[in-house]
Amino acid sequence: MVNPAFILFFDEIGIQDISKVGGKNASLGEMFNQLTPKGIGIPNGFALTADAYRLFCKVNKLDKPLHNLLLSLDTKNYSNIKAVGEKARNLIMEAKFPLEIIESLNKAYQKLSTECGIESLDVAVRSSATAEDLPSASFAGRMESFLNISGEKQLLEAVHSCYASLYTDRAIKYRHEMGFTGINVAISVGIQQMVRSDKAASGVIFTIDPDSGFEEAIIINSCWGLGENIVQGRVTPDEWIVFKPTLFDNRLNPILKRHCGKKEYTMRYSEHSKNAAAEKTIINVETTEPQQRTYSLSSREVIKLAQWSFLIEKHYGKAMDIEWAKDGLNDQLYIVQARPETVQGKENKKIREIYSLKKDKGQLLAQGIALGDKIASGKARIIMDPNYGDQLQQGEILITDITNPDWDPILKRASAIITNKGGRTSHAAIVARELGTIAVIGCGNATEAISNGQQVTVSCASGKTGLVYDGLLEWEVTKQDLSQLGMPKTAPMLILSDPERAFDLSHYPNKGVGLMRLEFAISNTIRIHPLALIDYEKILDEETKAEIDELTKGYKSPESYFVDKLSEAVGMVAAAFYPKDVIIRMSDFKSNEYANLIGGKYFEPEEENPMIGLRGASRYYSSFYQKGFALECEAMKKVRTEMGLSNVKLMIPFCRTVEEGEIVICVPLM
Repeated sequence: MVNPAFILFFDEIGIQDISKVGGKNASLGEMFNQLTPKGIGIPNGFALTADAYRLFCKVNKLDKPLHNLLLSLDTKNYSNIKAVGEKARNLIMEAKFPLEIIESLNKAYQKLSTECGIESLDVAVRSSATAEDLPSASFAGRMESFLNISGEKQLLEAVHSCYASLYTDRAIKYRHEMGFTGINVAISVGIQQMVRSDKAASGVIFTIDPDSGFEEAIIINSCWGLGENIVQGRVTPDEWIVFKPTLFDNRLNPILKRHCGKKEYTMRYSEHSKNAAAEKTIINVETTEPQQRTYSLSSREVIKLAQWSFLIEKHYGKAMDIEWAKDGLNDQLYIVQARPETVQGKENKKIREIYSLKKDKGQLLAQGIALGDKIASGKARIIMDPNYGDQLQQGEILITDITNPDWDPILKRASAIITNKGGRTSHAAIVARELGTIAVIGCGNATEAISNGQQVTVSCASGKTGLVYDGLLEWEVTKQDLSQLGMPKTAPMLILSDPERAFDLSHYPNKGVGLMRLEFAISNTIRIHPLALIDYEKILDEETKAEIDELTKGYKSPESYFVDKLSEAVGMVAAAFYPKDVIIRMSDFKSNEYANLIGGKYFEPEEENPMIGLRGASRYYSSFYQKGFALECEAMKKVRTEMGLSNVKLMIPFCRTVEEGEIVICVPLM
């Protein structure tokens, strides 16, 4: 029998037990009991309670020396935090476990292994700290987790390391910042059946768009192998945006947008003997090129995860930050963690500041995922190791490969953060939101394209793409006070060209979108002339063909590339303002503008005055462009019928006469 003072299985735990097992374990127990009956997969496990840790400290007489170490901390500059942390961790690692804890831990592990039908079960061992008088303090990300742990010897050593991680430098600093002086901080450890995602995929989910605060979208990130690569920002993950209002309608596709990330690395289990506790349990290998170009989840799996996330959010009554994993042995999906979403994105403030660069933008050095909507400039400081963080001066722009919690004290000094790797759910992205600092994540080559000490300007004011320019550029800030705005009798509708800003703009008082121009989506997202996708053989130079091949790789056909990309752009806008009307103006490029698209010069006529030439309606029914118009119509059909966004209404531009409008309606599209 296990001692219930030290061991609680998930089926014995609820959200009310945070003070006993910490927030992480309490949430797992709550979901295991309340949500597995609804079909959500939660791997079984148990918690070694906070009382076990307290007994460990009592038997080894650690309370007083640990307390004295914390009292010796320089709480102003943290000049001695490394020495304090190292001494505290050494005290814990030199201490011995009471026999009664070891016996309870081993019996619980044996019981879990038996229930799972495996002799020595692979488990994940995760820290879950709490404070007796402040149980909501989670210490999230400040302590250690250990994956692919097998056998009693490895398990005890992993638990021991979890205990020591209560005194990592970042955990000590967090303790002080939260005002825990004199509070009895303890740690629980969660032991959970390990999902074999090393043979499949895993990732992170937000049940709210973390950047805009848009509540009707679910954001899913995924990579091959263990999900630590996403959390630590080592990879650029796959991403899906899913629309909640159509999520449970089996007739519709709720996926608004998808992006195939590079997924540069795959974290896997290492082979180890069952009793070799000191061996490395995980390894990180480069992802093969075919896997980099392949989505790590099917659409069916994405929708299933989104439905589960919606149910979890509904159960807790708040937006959630969720970790999931797919088992490569049985092809089943599982939820392995869930916590309230604390980033919160941007609030829907009554007074908004609008940043915009002036005309002279200079040389573009790097670009990636934008976090925030402001602009910053200053001296670039390239730092690849947090141990050299003192090199970053207040207000400088940090350039690095990736970040993890060890970087937290450093990031507070940066006016902007730029990383080579990572996605919107990586550590750097989350911290940037918490600090209100702008960031450009996943640039790929920022540490090479930007020189140490170079003066740069970072702009996150142009949607979801962050841009880094050479030099100190000028920008302006305008303020908009929405507090006194009432809804007039005339319905205010937005004019919109950038789909990436739709979620954010939906917070403004509005009655929908009166005009969305397709040109921006085509020129910035698709980039290829539609006829170059249809009549590819007419393109003569190999360089243009190679560019088209690269952009359309991974799509069923060149035509589906155009339809999918355009429907996603329109779908994002339609979802943001759903169910209010969104008026879509079909493409209104002039012939010289169409010629600037990739492959366009092979199809466009030379006109003396393109302003009044072959554009709008006359282009659509012309014999040479009917096939291109058909692709636009196919994309709009997909938005309305497959996505279910029937609030989309179409406008035909540059229609000179009623008769011309009737001709467009009757254009044969097949």
